[in-house]
Amino acid sequence: MKLSKKIEELEKSAVKLTVTIAKSDVAENYSQIINKYAKNAQIPGFRKGHVPVSVLERKYGDALKADVCADLIDKALNELFSDENEKEIRPLPYAQPQMEKMPEFDTSKDLTFTVTYDVFPKLKEVKLDGVSIKETQSSVGDKELEEELKAIQERNATVLDKKDDEKAEKDNIVTINYSEIGEDGKVIESSKREGFVFTIGTGENIYKIDDDIIGMKKGETKEITKKYKKDDADKELAGKTKKISVTVTAIKVRNLPALDDDLAQDVSSNYKTLDDMKKDIKKNLELAMNRRINEMKKDELLKALVAKNSFDIPASMLKAELENRWRMMAQQFQTTTEQLEKLFSTSGQTKETMLKEWEADSTEMLKARIIVEELIRQRNISVTPEEIEAQYGKIAAESNISVDEVKKHYNDPRLKEYLIDDAKEQKLYEQLYKEVKVSKGDKVAFADLFKRQ
Repeated sequence: MKLSKKIEELEKSAVKLTVTIAKSDVAENYSQIINKYAKNAQIPGFRKGHVPVSVLERKYGDALKADVCADLIDKALNELFSDENEKEIRPLPYAQPQMEKMPEFDTSKDLTFTVTYDVFPKLKEVKLDGVSIKETQSSVGDKELEEELKAIQERNATVLDKKDDEKAEKDNIVTINYSEIGEDGKVIESSKREGFVFTIGTGENIYKIDDDIIGMKKGETKEITKKYKKDDADKELAGKTKKISVTVTAIKVRNLPALDDDLAQDVSSNYKTLDDMKKDIKKNLELAMNRRINEMKKDELLKALVAKNSFDIPASMLKAELENRWRMMAQQFQTTTEQLEKLFSTSGQTKETMLKEWEADSTEMLKARIIVEELIRQRNISVTPEEIEAQYGKIAAESNISVDEVKKHYNDPRLKEYLIDDAKEQKLYEQLYKEVKVSKGDKVAFADLFKRQ
């Protein structure tokens, strides 16, 4: 078809596309369709295939014109959107072109129609000038190693009952029954709880009565009076005085294994000595630390690039992202999206209010993704088979498994594609870190690195 087009850019990466179809194509398409109908039409008084066109036009003229008009519009849009030279005007997959009104159809005139829809955001040049980021500093020392070793001891500990005449101590596991005592000296029934288990010293109980239980014996009952500060984190307790009746029903002690070669061998057959285990622990802690620091560095870079490069996210793209996020949350809760909405409604929240809360974060994430994809395209970044082989080797070394096991995992085409895309992104970040200003950031304790996630 002979087509002409006019594109008007609107806000938020939307466009208004006006298309004109030459009157010769309009007349030809109308003639083809009406002759086709004439051959198949069955109208009383005429044999099939012998209905005059004039009769069809008189009886079904408006409907025929509407059909031809819709068909012409579909053909024109398909032709434009499938043209490799017209990539920039293609609508996003979730952006259906909208037409405010159907054009007037006249076989003696050109047919002009207008549609609006969202297109992929244009980002001709990504600005890097003036971008500066800071790289967080951290380290793995004796403290982190000791904490990990202690955790291993606790995971491999045996739990034994203390004797009835032995007192509760810090780090003991206690089972208690408790209830609040009202001003009238009677038990508040709604506060009663039996068989509550926690470790003394962790503070993992409602009333924070760890210190008050130290020294109690199995079977002993004690009335505890606790005064809570006005700024207590628990608003239900802040500024109040509570009387709590506590009965200890069981006291257990963790019997920690010795830190020696035997423990190391119990933990993994890969370890022969305690030193082997310590070296592996330190290596894994440093891997985790470096991954987190690199992740924080990348996030800061992307935030800086988003702030430096201003462009709009199409409404349909943001809507699709928010809906996808909602579906993923339903999967995490192991429920349907409908049930998820009912679940949140019990706390006074709605799907709409939650999606609204996510808008800013989702917009920033989409912008970052677009910038990264555009830079990879502009710089023609690719990865070779040799570089993927190197990735396999790196993953194997970090995971203490064989390269063959890694390759077997990535036999899935989707996982392989993910690995390739990730390798491209890493190459891009390596380039960008050389082009922007990277300076040393604050020193952060190892544990605090992960609190910020």
